[in-house]
Amino acid sequence: MSPEDRAVGVAVAGVMAGAVGLAIFNPLAGGTASAETPAQAAAQHRESVVSERSGTEHAPRKATRSASRTVAASTVIKLAKSQVGESENRSGSTKYADWYASTPHAAVTARRDGGSVGDYRGAEWCDMFVSWLSAQTGVKNMGWDAYTVQHASWFEKAHRWGDTAKPGAVVFFDWQNGSRGGIDDIDHVGLVVKDNGNGTITTIEGNTDNAVKEKIRDKSEVVGYGYPDYAKSR
Repeated sequence: MSPEDRAVGVAVAGVMAGAVGLAIFNPLAGGTASAETPAQAAAQHRESVVSERSGTEHAPRKATRSASRTVAASTVIKLAKSQVGESENRSGSTKYADWYASTPHAAVTARRDGGSVGDYRGAEWCDMFVSWLSAQTGVKNMGWDAYTVQHASWFEKAHRWGDTAKPGAVVFFDWQNGSRGGIDDIDHVGLVVKDNGNGTITTIEGNTDNAVKEKIRDKSEVVGYGYPDYAKSR
């Protein structure tokens, strides 16, 4: 999300644009009405699409991929890079928002926060992009959310929050206050590719000028970083 397009104080999906202070449901933090994990939801959705296209009518098999697994940061970064150039369609939605809305968790979130599943499509989608990366790779402790403030809070509560830029870290921005701001002031989220060593970081972000883009960001704009549980490099 560019500074010009920023929502007031927060980036929210799953509720009407501009809503403030509503926490979006995070299935990895518990409290879900469904036992299905994000990775299983994504796998089941993909299989159901294949079945639909092939004309079969049987229900999709239960996903066999585990809820989370240890992967290298480079795996998530590679997937993120492959998405650069993906943009919003004519209706203002994206494949990330469509995916998020298709999961069982979207209905739970919409019921809890007073919106509808359709609100995800056309809403701010920077965190839905990060969540898509998390679900597709199954990386441990990356979190899964559509609301930047809630996602950052989850990292903090899990003791996976800090101020050091690391490859594969989930980076949270505040355009007005930058590093002086708190979690409640977060506007935007992306993925760290690398620390450039000159006060800037290279990132990949969704919902930046309505597309997935690789950016160079000044560290002074960063509130903090969330650290997934990546495989240790050898």
